[in-house]
Amino acid sequence: MKILEVRSVADQTAVGRYRWTICALIFFATTINYMDRQMLGLLAPLLQKDIGWNQVQYAQTVMVFTVAYAVGLATFGRIADRISTKVVYGSAMTMWSLAAMLHAMAATVPGFAAVRGLLGFGEAANFPVAIRTTAVWFPKKERALATGLWNMGATVGGIVAPAFVPIAAVMWGWRATFIVGGAAGFVWLAVWLLVYRPPAEHSSVSKRELDYINSDRDENVEQPVGWLSVLKYRETWAFIFGKLLTDPVWWFYLFWLPKWLNESRHIDIGNLGLPLIVIYTMASVGSVAGGWLSSRLMQRSHKPNVARKIAMGVCALCVLPIATLSLFQSLWYAVFAVGLAAAAH
Repeated sequence: MKILEVRSVADQTAVGRYRWTICALIFFATTINYMDRQMLGLLAPLLQKDIGWNQVQYAQTVMVFTVAYAVGLATFGRIADRISTKVVYGSAMTMWSLAAMLHAMAATVPGFAAVRGLLGFGEAANFPVAIRTTAVWFPKKERALATGLWNMGATVGGIVAPAFVPIAAVMWGWRATFIVGGAAGFVWLAVWLLVYRPPAEHSSVSKRELDYINSDRDENVEQPVGWLSVLKYRETWAFIFGKLLTDPVWWFYLFWLPKWLNESRHIDIGNLGLPLIVIYTMASVGSVAGGWLSSRLMQRSHKPNVARKIAMGVCALCVLPIATLSLFQSLWYAVFAVGLAAAAH
């Protein structure tokens, strides 16, 4: 067994590994994506004092982002299949990084809503274009691993943002913090434009690696599937309703959690970092633990449907302590209760 494992590693080295460089670029793009979208929530306590918005106006600003994000997903999902990945990813990064920097110039609620809409529309490109890039650069047998690796950028961004943004805001002010956050995207863009080429045109991709990338592609052209035909399956509706019930919770945590901690637990922006880092670290552990639990149950029961539903049931139960937050005023009780719910999510 050990000999086979050594041979497998040796074979992979001989084939080439440049495709993992592209995976790393997608990882950093996803990290920047989540950092930029979290900055508004983290800076909300400062912005409320300077801009003077109320809860309803803040909610409307968040809603503009989410609607634009939904439109962007549908738009870029279609474009990614038809236009060069290099161009689409580069254009999207330019759009959302510029939007992140434009937050520094906003002085009114409508101004913030406008730049948030531009940010949401541009950021929506990340996941469909990243998936398309993975399909271009990886054989089917490695796509799940590659996707799992670059998708970790969402969690890393969720941890890095609370560590960086409050400190930067105290030192430089919220306007400069938005500019620095947006500038990170342009650094990535420069590397992307310099490094990225399609595998068949890339000088750093050997013939063996190119053959490996194309080793399990289907020869038959897949037929397009219409929307109405997909909606005939009950699994589609189960997924739609599941997302409708769970996604708003995650968006609520993403945009309202810093503001809630500030107002209900009286945590100023200089001290928001550690509680939020703990919460998002718990969320990252939960994302791994949930997959491990369902896989473990499948191995033992050999019943995927039962195993997955048990895992989801356990996760649903882990959300219940959230209902007791009003009974306890302790900061760290709130942190661990929300962290457990985020991990379960």
